[in-house]
Amino acid sequence: MTTHALLQAFKASKPAFGAWITLPGILNARAVAQASPYLSWVMIDCEHGLTSLQPGAAESIQAITGLGPNAPSPLVRIPATGFSNSTSWQIKYALDAGARGVLVPMVSNAEKAREIVADSRFPPAGRRGFGSPFTHGVWGIDATGYIKSANEHVVVMIQIETPEAVQNVEAIAAVDGIDCLFIGPYDLSLSLGYPPPSPDPHPDVETVIQNVLKATHKEGKKCAIYCSSGKQALKRAEEGFDIINVTSDIGAMSESVAANAIVALGGEPGAPASRY
Repeated sequence: MTTHALLQAFKASKPAFGAWITLPGILNARAVAQASPYLSWVMIDCEHGLTSLQPGAAESIQAITGLGPNAPSPLVRIPATGFSNSTSWQIKYALDAGARGVLVPMVSNAEKAREIVADSRFPPAGRRGFGSPFTHGVWGIDATGYIKSANEHVVVMIQIETPEAVQNVEAIAAVDGIDCLFIGPYDLSLSLGYPPPSPDPHPDVETVIQNVLKATHKEGKKCAIYCSSGKQALKRAEEGFDIINVTSDIGAMSESVAANAIVALGGEPGAPASRY
């Protein structure tokens, strides 16, 4: 199947809710993907999470897609450390593993955004190489069908989380082939000289976030944001964000254990532990 849950949410013009996977392992990935029929995607975090690009992400993707055509779209956030072409091989690994999309952190200018597009698209739209004997099988189609459809159905996302990215956001959003600008409120806050959200961003950072949303929509692109709770996600959906995280595996686990322990002691659930 060339389509997937995230693209279906796009076509339905409704917010695409998802969840963050920080813990490694195929059972954890599958458990998160099965947790709710309202998830359009899950993000396998290979930057700050504990899943490796190979073979970890590949195994998690297979576990998720094995749930069938209604499974949430498995996306991969690559580590993206360093400079120059450090992102190229990481994008290749993630997409060859069968990811339905890739999220590249710390993108600060249009030049880097164009490089990411090139590495994510087959010629003539880009320079992505073909050769994996596994990728098309993970998508459930043959190799010819994958080559013909991948450029249209792989979602290319870049993360806005630096002062330079904020300054260049209009130029970044205008890059052909970039599907989505993803706001990382934690690093964005820190890079602008503010404390991380607790749970909401500082008002000055919030102004920046709203400006990024407007600039992204002005170019006809999708705008995404990381939220740490369903309440926060609802607020962002009402503001017009297109792709919204609602929780993480470790956050949901910690909150549930803490809340149930308090109730068991005869109390009321209080403030949760770290939601990130």
